[in-house]
Amino acid sequence: MKLTEAKNKFIQAWGTLGSEWGINRTMAQIHALLLISPEALSAEDIMEQLSISRGNTNMNLRSLMDWGIVYKELVQGERREFFVAEKDILKVARQITKERRKRELEPVLKLFTELNELEGGSKVEVEEFKKVTGDIKDLTLRVDDLLEKFSKSDENWFYKILVQMMK
Repeated sequence: MKLTEAKNKFIQAWGTLGSEWGINRTMAQIHALLLISPEALSAEDIMEQLSISRGNTNMNLRSLMDWGIVYKELVQGERREFFVAEKDILKVARQITKERRKRELEPVLKLFTELNELEGGSKVEVEEFKKVTGDIKDLTLRVDDLLEKFSKSDENWFYKILVQMMK
């Protein structure tokens, strides 16, 4: 397989995977392009290589920087902005985990705090509601705790857990 074809396949696959992480396809494709690029790319380079508009490029670059997985890089003698992706995949995974916790789990946990203040309904309904939502909250807290440990972990901790899971 030629390098160009391999790059395109990787960018398309990463775009599809990005949808599973909770980011849009174009955002993931820009991330993939920056991951495999040996040097920083300008917005114009990204637009040209992915055939996307300036607005789409700029919006998604801002989002990737907000996620903390893409950074601006100064290039001596250039007036344009250039961008690079974090290349340490374990750091990328930790950062994505941290952002997803903030965007998804924290609002759910806040909701469960609000749900504890119940009024009305029969005793049976209230007890069932509290039981089900309590079980979901407990699971969410466990997942949140695990994700927090992962996002703060070092590489050795992650690999030890991975090895234990594979036994």
